[in-house]
Amino acid sequence: MSFLQRRNEQVARQNGSATVEPIAERPVVAPPPMPIKAEVKEEKPRDGEYVIPSKIRSSPKVAQLRKQFRTKLLAVPDEADDWVRGDAEKEQLLVGRLKTVLQKSGVQLNAAEIEELKDGLLNDLMGFGAIEPLVRNKSVSEVMVTGADMIFAEQKGKLLESEYVFDDEDHVQFTAQRIIRPLGRTFDRAQPMVDGRLPDGSRVHLVMPPSALKGTTMTIRKFPAKPLGVDDLIRFGSITKDVALFLEACIVGRLNIVVSGGTGSGKTTLLNVLSSFIPEDERIVTIEDAAEIQLTQRHVVSLETTPPLPGTSDVGRLLIRDLVKGALRMRPDRIVVGEVRGGEALDMLQAMNTGHDGSLTTVHSNSSRDAIARLETLCLMAGMDLPIMVVRSQIAAAVDMFVQQSRLKDGSRKVVQISELQGMEGENITLQDIFVYRTPGQTGQGYSHAGGGLLEGTGFRPNFEDRLKEAGFKLPANIFGGANKFGKG
Repeated sequence: MSFLQRRNEQVARQNGSATVEPIAERPVVAPPPMPIKAEVKEEKPRDGEYVIPSKIRSSPKVAQLRKQFRTKLLAVPDEADDWVRGDAEKEQLLVGRLKTVLQKSGVQLNAAEIEELKDGLLNDLMGFGAIEPLVRNKSVSEVMVTGADMIFAEQKGKLLESEYVFDDEDHVQFTAQRIIRPLGRTFDRAQPMVDGRLPDGSRVHLVMPPSALKGTTMTIRKFPAKPLGVDDLIRFGSITKDVALFLEACIVGRLNIVVSGGTGSGKTTLLNVLSSFIPEDERIVTIEDAAEIQLTQRHVVSLETTPPLPGTSDVGRLLIRDLVKGALRMRPDRIVVGEVRGGEALDMLQAMNTGHDGSLTTVHSNSSRDAIARLETLCLMAGMDLPIMVVRSQIAAAVDMFVQQSRLKDGSRKVVQISELQGMEGENITLQDIFVYRTPGQTGQGYSHAGGGLLEGTGFRPNFEDRLKEAGFKLPANIFGGANKFGKG
């Protein structure tokens, strides 16, 4: 018999025949710890533990005033859409209006609050709101807003949560509308997802609730004011001098090249560098969703997709596929498509197969072999109901080479695989790796995902080497051979 049962019987005998409720068994609760007067040091996070950075938040008073005054400082809602931070004259105009509004409202603020309110309003009306410091930071390559309280930034290939936050969802929406209005696009419940290009060339992608469950999502891919060149990629270790010479020979030799890779791996940057090798006397047509390719040649026709007119489903809309078809009538020497992600892949392959040698494009994939499967899928999206063997024969006849770009575990972006498409063998397309990125001690097949390696020749010479010689490039034998071992070159 337990202690509680014996205790209940004892109480019952003392009270005669009266019914006594048994004493319920309750968990033993430890007494609260005594307060410790000594200072307690904050524990350091354990290895691998995620630590949320301290957030920079406006005081509730300033946040409310900033929300209240945003529209009062503008003559019309879009007055400041084309203004940018750093324009002293426009900033002084808004500061003067703010002083007038503060005097009329009778709000009492100390000097720190006035400075905080002024800076916040200038960022909202002339910049990008809470993320203005990140957008202006040249070392930040990408800014990602996941709702009002979570803002991430990529620096040197590493993605980190920032200390900045928006006040609320309305604050994010105000910034999103300011970004979209100058682009002539609408962002509302009828158009809840929008792509666009900012005046400085940066790419922006927006999604609003209810699709975005945590609040309006904003992704800004920034691009350097000066496009990176081949020397920059060599200096960063993305490619070697030998590989740069080989790629230049392939471009001048008019090979059709597909750059493949994951999101944020550096495909567009590499496409820019490859396009820079195109001779000046050739007519180039570039086709993109949002213009990112920055060519220095004079004879360049830059085309960009356009959305439908507001209130319509397709009036005025031009898709990548429409632009590829139109480009064939422009007498192009080269066609450069920023990225194929739909049925336009079939149009691009047909262009490569009809005399437009030396064309370039990019596609999302994890390897050269995966890029073939991806192209097959995209071609089937064209709605032509083609047999898979017809699609494969189109790819085999059109594409000469795949260049795989990857972001490695250390955050660096490198060319990790260059493969020649050698044709059909039965029902399958055959590939031969010419260069593969390897690290010391690597035993597995394929390219390494770790840093500290080198893009090495596999020992196989490409079948198109004669085309490179015709273009004036007689490449050294050790570029392809086994002489270029790790640590050399």
